[in-house]
Amino acid sequence: MSRALLPIVLIVGATVAISRAPRSVEPAVESTAAVAQNPAPLSPAQGRADLVLTNALIETMDPAHEWAGAVAIRGESIVAVSYIAPGSADAQKASSADAPDIKPWLGPKTRNINMRGAFAMPGFNDAHVHIGQSALTKLAIDFTGVQSLTEFQQRIRAAIKGRAPGEWVTGFGWDQTLWPGRRDPTRADLDAVSTAYPMFFARVDGHVAVANSLALRLAGVTQITAQPAGGHIVRDAQTNEPTGLLQEDAGMNLVFAKIAAPSSADRRRGIELVLADAARNGITSLQDNSYLEITTDVAFTKENFLIYQQLRKEGKLTARITEWLDFTLPVATLEAQRSEWGSTDPWLKTGALKAFMDGSLGSRTAAMLAAYSDAPGNTGLLRMDPATLAPMAIERDRAGFQLAFHAIGDRANRVALDTFAAVVAANGPRDRRDRVEHAQVVAPEDFARFGQLNIVASMQPSHLLDDERWASDRLGPERSRGAYAWRTMQQNGVHLAFGTDHPVEPLNPLRGIYACVTRELPQGSASWQPQEKLPMNDCLRAYTAGSAYAEFEEKRKGTIAPGMFADLVAYSANLNQIPPRDLLTTKVRMTVVGGRIIYQEPELPAVH
Repeated sequence: MSRALLPIVLIVGATVAISRAPRSVEPAVESTAAVAQNPAPLSPAQGRADLVLTNALIETMDPAHEWAGAVAIRGESIVAVSYIAPGSADAQKASSADAPDIKPWLGPKTRNINMRGAFAMPGFNDAHVHIGQSALTKLAIDFTGVQSLTEFQQRIRAAIKGRAPGEWVTGFGWDQTLWPGRRDPTRADLDAVSTAYPMFFARVDGHVAVANSLALRLAGVTQITAQPAGGHIVRDAQTNEPTGLLQEDAGMNLVFAKIAAPSSADRRRGIELVLADAARNGITSLQDNSYLEITTDVAFTKENFLIYQQLRKEGKLTARITEWLDFTLPVATLEAQRSEWGSTDPWLKTGALKAFMDGSLGSRTAAMLAAYSDAPGNTGLLRMDPATLAPMAIERDRAGFQLAFHAIGDRANRVALDTFAAVVAANGPRDRRDRVEHAQVVAPEDFARFGQLNIVASMQPSHLLDDERWASDRLGPERSRGAYAWRTMQQNGVHLAFGTDHPVEPLNPLRGIYACVTRELPQGSASWQPQEKLPMNDCLRAYTAGSAYAEFEEKRKGTIAPGMFADLVAYSANLNQIPPRDLLTTKVRMTVVGGRIIYQEPELPAVH
């Protein structure tokens, strides 16, 4: 979806002036090679700025210079910043086009936007998303926020109207913990809607799905089907018949593999919708896991990356994407992919190797050291054998790859840490920045190990906005103190990188920021484990500079300073001063990526 015809919006006092002149979204003039090599800062003698933003309140995330009032951009890079001390006598001049650091960059072709006091900051860097899966959810039934089994069935009925019998019906996002009784849906519930269509609907966490009887029959899932390694077919205790619930990739793929892949055109359309959503939410970088070979899930395929490449070539990629590779592939294959797909392009490159230690807390498939408090005897599912994992990790580390392990339960986190320690012991010290994705439940004695091993805790605060309703039931009071423990991580010297896990959570970063500073449900509640709250600046930093550090990009992203990429987001309100609950409804006013304005609010209210 091209954004070339977005109106250009200028903030003028209490009114809105809109210029209808189209703005190109072609790549900026500065070469990819030059940016990738992190060149020396430019000077005005080498050319004037293309874009200048003045009269703004800019939180730079640079500890040496926390605030600025104006910024000059040439090509994809920031070339000058006018730093200010808020409230100082010269703050107004330092924010204007006449500021000594800005004025030399102005030329006859420089576009100067007076921001009229708007709050700006580095663009958000979502450290954990699944663009390919998100794209498919845009094309399927959306069950997000469904409040009951009846409503769940109603959405299915509405979606199948007019469809040809036998056509697969898919969907994503149901969450039984929102429903009265909190009962999981079953194939019988789907059969009550229709038996003419095979149905497959994934839970909000992506670790459980429910299929109807026709889908199970087409997939050959019966009473006697063997339990798949690393997954589970849920069965009726009396009859041993499948209930329709399938857990983890190995279980879900028994059915999902039978669903035809979307066309390239449909897949691209979904990806463009996700990128447009990112732009509306001020996200300028995405660290993506959309390619795996351990699964036949059509959401995780190399075709996603090929579409990103196509968008990059056409100048229509509106967020920088770092794509993770599949840890389970042979090292020679991974090295070939890294060489073919590249690891330096500032818009699209490969990054860490992703592996899964366990499942999810909501579905009780996260691997725990002791049984779930609300499910005696169940300790979850450990998806990789530690004895197999360690030598694989050592081999891939030796080839220079960063490792990223999905680990939610305390047992899974311990296995991840044990593996990272084995890597260091075998290969010696270096700046690895290996990562644990989620790190939701950590045993008290393991927090210090995160810091000692320099493991990045890549966490998603917005998960708490759903999980808080039932996490205490799953964990009990003792383990709850080690859950979603952002402050404890920080106190142990752990680098935090924040994201959403979209489509598990909405892409809006401000939901995560709200969770980070309040640990309260959106509808209001007591703060859950309030000792783990963080101040606003730390929350924002984890979502910008912290996420950049997690992908070795802190010299190009995450702060506003000369030589950094010109990736910014602006709001009409100062996020540090509004009531936390207002974060849930605050809208982005402008998103800039690589010096290009890729999104502006069509109807911009007065700045305050």
